[in-house]
Amino acid sequence: MGERKQQAVMNHIWFGMIAVAVLFGAVNGRLGDLTGASFEAAKKAVELAIGLVGAMALWLGLVRIGEDAGLMRALARMIRPLMLRLFPDVPPDHPAMSAMIMNMAANALGLGNAATPLGIKAMTLLQRLNPVRDQATDAMCLFLAINTSNVTLLPLGVITVRAAAGSSDPSGILVPSLLATTVSTLVAVVAAKALARRPPSGTITVSGTEELEEAPDGPERPLYRSRAWFAGTAALLLIGAFAWHLHSGNITGSSLGNWLVPALMFGFVLYGFAHGVEVYQSAVDGAKEGFEVGVRLIPFLVMILVAVAMFRESGAFSVLASLVSPVTDALGIPAEVLPVALLRPLSGSGAFGLMSEITARAPDSFAAFLAGTIQGSTETTFYVMAVYFGAVGISNPRYAVTAALLADAAGFAASVLFARMFY
Repeated sequence: MGERKQQAVMNHIWFGMIAVAVLFGAVNGRLGDLTGASFEAAKKAVELAIGLVGAMALWLGLVRIGEDAGLMRALARMIRPLMLRLFPDVPPDHPAMSAMIMNMAANALGLGNAATPLGIKAMTLLQRLNPVRDQATDAMCLFLAINTSNVTLLPLGVITVRAAAGSSDPSGILVPSLLATTVSTLVAVVAAKALARRPPSGTITVSGTEELEEAPDGPERPLYRSRAWFAGTAALLLIGAFAWHLHSGNITGSSLGNWLVPALMFGFVLYGFAHGVEVYQSAVDGAKEGFEVGVRLIPFLVMILVAVAMFRESGAFSVLASLVSPVTDALGIPAEVLPVALLRPLSGSGAFGLMSEITARAPDSFAAFLAGTIQGSTETTFYVMAVYFGAVGISNPRYAVTAALLADAAGFAASVLFARMFY
């Protein structure tokens, strides 16, 4: 009964955003604008979902190659002690462990398009361990909180914007972003652990035997010498080309992403090829799963993006910003940066657009430096929640929202602190 009394937090958030938007729109005489914004947001949500279908098909196909070759399990074993402490409810050898690790690694490298499919894959595998199909487990809540605050080594998108705007130091936000995301990740872990509750009655503890039989360690294939030789030579050639371009000054912080994504793709394919995996067929099988997941996301994305668009268009967002402005003014936070921080948990593209506008106006200003640090240090919490939980049919996220928003707040505060230190 205790779990039954817990309301699905996302229901309240979504209802509150719609209700506040309509009421503000009525008072401000902007209901017509709300109508237009809702239809436009619904259209963009479908377009976004269709774009995600391609990305998920590609990356889940590559992930399948790694799974079939045993790469994911090998990576999981490397940091198993830490993961066992963080996720004691997940069996040590369960494939969800390796999927979560790959998602965190992609986020750390700033590979957003790669991280989302990997995160959905991890959430899908975690759902296999879930005895209450529409309610998030402790492992899901912690994973989502970490995902929305993940340590970021390379905020490539922000660096690219700063470089395009003519900043004298486009990669200057690397260190403050790394430190800020470290703080937010620690807060996410502490908050999730503190908010964790006992699982509902009837929950079974999975020993791992049944799941491990369903998700074996990959085919026991011989490491063919010819394939291994070819893969090793190709890897050395790629590393050599990278070193040469780096020495020649052809690789900068803004262009590093041009190497990272193809190198990651190449690494999956090479590893699978060297281990005797039929890489094309394996990739196609994984892509089918990605396509199916992408289609399931459409209704969830439509609902959350429509609510965000209506909330912004009604003027409620501006009022919220004005309410917290006295605090930000006292902290010396530029007024134009505040909307970036407030919008970031709701709309990644909206916050990115605001950050780009501030950077284009004055690329070397403190406002641009802080906006870039915030953008590179926080995540679109509600979007991630809608996508990850929506992909597996979770309607009750329990305390995931609270833990993620606490991490967002910590990331924002740390961004201000470290931006001032390193500007």
